[in-house]
Amino acid sequence: MLSTIGVAATLFAASNIDDIFVLLGFFGHRKFHAHQVVIGQCLGFAVLVAVSLVASLVSLVLAPAYVGLLGFLPILIGLKKLYDLWRGGDDDEASTPKPGLGNIFAVAAVTVANGSDNIGIYTPVFATSTKAEIGVTLAVFATGVAVWLIFAHWLVNHPALGAPIRRYGHWLVPFALIAIGAFIIYDAGSLALLQVSSWPTTGI
Repeated sequence: MLSTIGVAATLFAASNIDDIFVLLGFFGHRKFHAHQVVIGQCLGFAVLVAVSLVASLVSLVLAPAYVGLLGFLPILIGLKKLYDLWRGGDDDEASTPKPGLGNIFAVAAVTVANGSDNIGIYTPVFATSTKAEIGVTLAVFATGVAVWLIFAHWLVNHPALGAPIRRYGHWLVPFALIAIGAFIIYDAGSLALLQVSSWPTTGI
């Protein structure tokens, strides 16, 4: 139970650190009310989780070891983020919605777009988890969303505290994603599939 909570908390933090900056932008924008940001964020994150859960149904027809190979997705995403940082850019930046859009749906849309990589990260975790573990993970995610919203709302009034996060936070994300992907592969027993000695041989 504790290990599931720890993995879920790490997973949420690693995949949503950049979302803090999006929330800071919305909470600091005079055209957005706090309740609109809260509802929009919850709606957008719910869409990401729902899509990930549906995608994880592939585990019903594949052995866990094969599903565990999906752990390469967060690893690849982490490597891509490292490459983007090395180039001096980040493709996760979200722009401010144009005036005239419904604020709640605008926040939700940006949340989904900014967190589209999360689907590739959450899917293998859900696919290799039991129903109880998924329930715990969802509870941790819900708590994480609440903490993120509270923290961002508080931080927007203390911009000096956000400077170190903006400077170093993005460098922690890729390594955390790579570690999570490696854990998924190891926990599902997928390493055995990668051993040459385990491959079928032909009698030539």
